[in-house]
Amino acid sequence: MDAFYASVELLRYPQLKGLPMVIGGGRRKVDEALRNVPEGGTLADIPVAAFPLLKDYAGRGVITTATYAARQFGIGSAMGLMKAAKLCPQALILPVDFDEYRKYSRRFKQVITEIAPLMEDRGVDEVYIDFTDVPGGQREGGRVLARLIQKSILQATGLTCSIGVAPNKLLAKMASEFDKPNGISIVFERDLQARIWPLPCRKVNGIGPKADEKLQGHGIRTIGELAAKERDWLIAHFGKATGAWMHEVAWGRDERAVVTESEPVSMSRETTFERDLHAVRDRAELGAIFTRLCEQLAADLQRKGYVGKTIGIKLRYGDFKIATRDQTIESFTADPKAIRRIAGQCLKRVPLERPLRLLGVRVGTLARAGEAATELVASGGTARRGKSPADEAAAQTASLF
Repeated sequence: MDAFYASVELLRYPQLKGLPMVIGGGRRKVDEALRNVPEGGTLADIPVAAFPLLKDYAGRGVITTATYAARQFGIGSAMGLMKAAKLCPQALILPVDFDEYRKYSRRFKQVITEIAPLMEDRGVDEVYIDFTDVPGGQREGGRVLARLIQKSILQATGLTCSIGVAPNKLLAKMASEFDKPNGISIVFERDLQARIWPLPCRKVNGIGPKADEKLQGHGIRTIGELAAKERDWLIAHFGKATGAWMHEVAWGRDERAVVTESEPVSMSRETTFERDLHAVRDRAELGAIFTRLCEQLAADLQRKGYVGKTIGIKLRYGDFKIATRDQTIESFTADPKAIRRIAGQCLKRVPLERPLRLLGVRVGTLARAGEAATELVASGGTARRGKSPADEAAAQTASLF
């Protein structure tokens, strides 16, 4: 989807179309004031002058997405809002509204599956679609079906998307970025040298900043230069698995199938604070945030029908160093109080003398709620009211927050 979060906001605030705008940070008083629409009016009637400007933002939030008008100033996702304010102070800023984005996400995916049922969900704003056996899927190299999907999504949601069509997921992902917004790019195997090899290595999904820095240290900047390296050389410098993978992707090879159903490995919730918080001086504030994260995570699990046995925490300190701890309990759970107790016990195993920048809670070793209950019976276990030994231990130890 094209600038998905921002595009959803423009449906609510059409008066902002064409203006530089970023989505990011938490909801503030100035954002709540926007909702005070006069009786008989709509959100579309709010004057542009009433919206908060990025230059007035104070905090450490990051950009989730930006309109294309804002991107022209060098603003991009994951950039700090304060840094972005220096590049484009006149940009408007709106808070993230995940409930609204999830609603539109469900809508556009439903449109796709009605046309092409083999769809792999890749998050709130991206999917892979297998055109192979869809009637008309091969016409004009897939362009006809791509146009139909674009048109259908626009009619159902008012949103645009960009589609890359290629022989595999690797190339399709790259192609989807070629002609944004609202573009369709067709890439055949014969196009590898002309269209893929000139691209920077970072355009390969899976080559991150550290790997790219190491590649550049060896004089490898483009995918074509990567393809020119022998497989054995890449294995020697990047390891057996990564080196072999780099050789394959540089030559446009990707055998991954479109997976229509996959089980999540874990679920998590985390938040970055507007200012560094200390476990002692800001104990009450941290405690409230910690509890809210556990409750939100439990609600996510329950809504999606999962329970988990491994509960963990993640801390990022003011110096950006990260600490994680987890604990596996005997029984599956999606209960917010149980998650809070065990996560609190994990906190006792990390140093808390330094200020904290981020706090997160995670539940892993997931199972479907019904399957977990069946597993308990099949293993000879008996359901009982009360606490597991791990729960008891956690309950006996007061949480640091």
